[in-house]
Amino acid sequence: MEGATKMKTLLASLAIFTSVLMPVTHGASEAVAWCYHEHSCNDTVWVTAPFGVCNGTRQSPIDIITASVQGDASLTAFTFNGFSNNTALKKISNTGQTVKVEIGSGLVSVAGGGLTTSYDSLQFHLHWGNTSSTDGSEHTVDGKGYPMELHIVNIKSEFNGNTTLAVKDPEGLAALGFFIEASNDPGLPESWKSLTSYLKNITNKGDQAYLQHHISLDDLLVGVDRTKYYRYLGSLTTPLCQEAVVWTVFKDPIKVSKDLIDLFSTTVYFNTSSDSPLMTNVYRSIQPLNSRVVKTQATASTSAASNNSLTLGLLCLALFPLLWRE
Repeated sequence: MEGATKMKTLLASLAIFTSVLMPVTHGASEAVAWCYHEHSCNDTVWVTAPFGVCNGTRQSPIDIITASVQGDASLTAFTFNGFSNNTALKKISNTGQTVKVEIGSGLVSVAGGGLTTSYDSLQFHLHWGNTSSTDGSEHTVDGKGYPMELHIVNIKSEFNGNTTLAVKDPEGLAALGFFIEASNDPGLPESWKSLTSYLKNITNKGDQAYLQHHISLDDLLVGVDRTKYYRYLGSLTTPLCQEAVVWTVFKDPIKVSKDLIDLFSTTVYFNTSSDSPLMTNVYRSIQPLNSRVVKTQATASTSAASNNSLTLGLLCLALFPLLWRE
């Protein structure tokens, strides 16, 4: 009996652990078998059991309505530690749901930017549509999407990589989201040309390859002003959809050539080339914002908007007694 109890606890912990290091491969023996490409397990059914808390109230991704964004003076510049380290990116793999790149333990971290503590970087993965001509980003801005989106997943440093603890903390994880925009310059940037050269080695689910090129996160995030971003509290965008993520979505997109973006949807498969379709449309649909507020850096315009709203509210309060007497 004791052994059975320990085994159940271990399996439960494993299910949580794998979902945090998302996207991951889910085998028949695992608790949750979710997908993007089949009606029985795609995001239209994630809101039902046994897919965790995907029907929660602070789910991701969202559509960012810029007219409703509020300024926040605490959203200062980030400190990106190790982002220039060109040996920190270790292994690229086909998880069966995306392409994921693992970051060496303890080599990269992020702090500042309104975060309450330091976070260690675990991995990054990508979401895309069907070639560069269609939307594939998870977040949108005023309804506008992009062909791809890159997510860097980070965990509170105090947890020492313990994702089981992290998903129980409303801010246990910090995700950095970057839009990817298609450009007409073939084979550029060079960093993305190097990264996508590995896709031919990971065509099937479970395939992996060690990165031989010296590529840093800074190289991949070329052209992005990382002082300009949106902030909101959300969730993982795949099951079990734990609401434990501080989301940062950067305003500037990474510009990657169409031919390199197209390699993702024309090279890798959900399972194998012989028994599954190509990996396309790997993103979750937009979720309700509910009562949440999206914030950004405080500027003259956002401050003015906030002040105008406050002034209008005070005016209404002042006029209410007069209207009531009438």
